[in-house]
Amino acid sequence: MADDSTAVRSTARFERKREAILDSATAVLNHHGVKGLTLAVAASAVGLSTTSVTYYFRRKDDLAAACLMRGVEWIEQAADQALAEPTPEARLYRLLELYLKRLRLAATGEAAELPVLSDIRALNDPQRTEVFEAFMAVFRKVRRLFESGELSWLSRGRATARTHMLLEQLFWAAAWLPKYDPEDYGRIRERMFDILLHGLAADGEVWAPNALPPVGAAEGQEALRETFLLAATRLINRRGYRGASVELISAELNVTKGSFYHHHETKDELVVACFERTFEVMRRIQRLSMAQAGSQWSRLTTAAAALTEHQLSEHGPLLRTSALTALPEAIREEMVQHSNRVSDRFASMISDGIAEGSIRPVDPSIAAQMLNATLNAAAELRFWVPDLSQKGAPAVFARPMMMGVFER
Repeated sequence: MADDSTAVRSTARFERKREAILDSATAVLNHHGVKGLTLAVAASAVGLSTTSVTYYFRRKDDLAAACLMRGVEWIEQAADQALAEPTPEARLYRLLELYLKRLRLAATGEAAELPVLSDIRALNDPQRTEVFEAFMAVFRKVRRLFESGELSWLSRGRATARTHMLLEQLFWAAAWLPKYDPEDYGRIRERMFDILLHGLAADGEVWAPNALPPVGAAEGQEALRETFLLAATRLINRRGYRGASVELISAELNVTKGSFYHHHETKDELVVACFERTFEVMRRIQRLSMAQAGSQWSRLTTAAAALTEHQLSEHGPLLRTSALTALPEAIREEMVQHSNRVSDRFASMISDGIAEGSIRPVDPSIAAQMLNATLNAAAELRFWVPDLSQKGAPAVFARPMMMGVFER
């Protein structure tokens, strides 16, 4: 009995220490990405030597994968609880309730942070494949929120697109929620649920965006720079910051590494340039939309449709916000400010639409962040719905956020 008791205590100590390492490593992962997580950093955070941490996790990718798997497992448990509710609306509310509560506990220090799952692609195999397969299983489970007789008209592809949009709302919320007090998270949950359920359109408004001229054409040296940044953006979106090496970027462009460093001294500079290109495209489309005749609702839907189409065009996609975690903190803060300015312009359009009566009374700031998240997530639409056309994408992906996630 004594031996059994000792073994139990030893196992309990092992698990406590392992969880403490994962808690600290998750915080590093969220703020510095897989690139910034090392065994030495994780060890220092919990007062251990690097050698001691290798007793629990042999390699850095083993530690990063374990952090990400905890996040996947948490979402799976939350989805299971949500699926126990009787209606799609109740399931959606329950999922938001659980997620916002969990983020509130992390914000007040009562629970560890949840990992940012957008960095899965930055892992190396076999860990990347293992975590991604687990995430895909959870994705399919969340998609079951849309399984209902009343939603029988919803095709598998459309349900997949809406699930992608919904999960992006959760993941991006972790980025903008810190500007609010944790005690306000319950109110924010209600407003997010209201927007997802009813959209932004006032009674009588319909989805009928206007066409805008394509954005992205350039000439001369600017065209060469655009080609360079677009190739880099596609590679970073596909492989993550860590996976998009200088060698791979140079090979994709069929240039030498020397040519790469002629344009950008470091890879961080390249990521910043890709973000600046992304924000400039978004601002140009916003300006074009705001110059259109008609209501603010019409202008907002026009911008949403144009940006969604741009993501699937020959000039797309735009850089995913997941690349932010890999940047040094000072540069990351600057890029977040750029992103917030894009959101703030959407918030102004929404506020003006509320005043004129073409947009429902919603929280403009929260609605703008949710719209921004949707448009950013459109960069990966082709992965989730491979046969989706560029022209069909806005109605399949942007429209549900603007009109209501359970609306036709």
